[in-house]
Amino acid sequence: MRIYVTHCSAKKDNSLCDTGKKVTPDQLYSATPVQRFMIECKKKGAMWAIFSDKHGVWFPEERHEWYDKDPDTVSEQEFTQLVKNFEGRLANFDDIWFYYNPGRFHPLYERLLKEARVKGKMTLFTHKKQIT
Repeated sequence: MRIYVTHCSAKKDNSLCDTGKKVTPDQLYSATPVQRFMIECKKKGAMWAIFSDKHGVWFPEERHEWYDKDPDTVSEQEFTQLVKNFEGRLANFDDIWFYYNPGRFHPLYERLLKEARVKGKMTLFTHKKQIT
C-alpha cells in the first residue's frame, strides 16, 4: 500500500488562529505547494498525509487546531518523538513517497528521513505529476 507525504508549511489559514476550531490539514495549510500536493492526491484518489512539526504524521481525516511551530524550534526530545510518530504511523505502508522542494527542504525533514526506520520503504520525489 502506497502513501504520499509532504511536510507542513508555515503559511496557514490565519482566520482559524485562536478560534479553538479543529480542522483537517487541507483546511489549515494554505501554502500553494502544500495545497497543490493535497489537491493532486485527492484528484488521483491517492492516500496522503502531512508531516507536521507539532503533530507528526497528520492524515486527511484527522482534525487539529491552528498552531504555530517552527521546525527551527523542535527540541531533541521533540525530534525523537516525531521520528517515533513517523515510524509508527507509517509502519503499515509498503511504499512511502515523500514530496519536497529541494530548494526549500528544511534540515529537520532531511534528518527525519535519514533517521526513520521506514527509510527503506521511502522514495523522495519533487514533481506532483509523479503522484499516481
